[in-house]
Amino acid sequence: MANELLAFLIELAALGALCWWGFATGDHLAVRLLLGLGTPALAVLLWSQFAAPRAKRRPGLAGVLLVKALVLGGGAAALYGVGHPVAAVVAAVVVVGNTAVAEVSRRSGGAHAS
Repeated sequence: MANELLAFLIELAALGALCWWGFATGDHLAVRLLLGLGTPALAVLLWSQFAAPRAKRRPGLAGVLLVKALVLGGGAAALYGVGHPVAAVVAAVVVVGNTAVAEVSRRSGGAHAS
């Protein structure tokens, strides 16, 4: 249960980091708005379609892990992009650890993690 809560918080943090990066990127307001709103919106769309526990198009494990890597890894990369490399590394390590624990739990018959 704690790992599922952590997974949800990681997902929210990734969206926040993508939004932050988007608004901090670009020279023009239109570009900042497009990236600041569009990047997290695209991440939500990918997640809801392919990685969410109740996704209608949920692929196999490799596909889910690919989407998680894109969205959650994108959040870590976004932190790096806004000038926080240590936070980016910490985020990446937490994502990998959380995903590993969720997969081990799933294989051992534990609760289904996001």
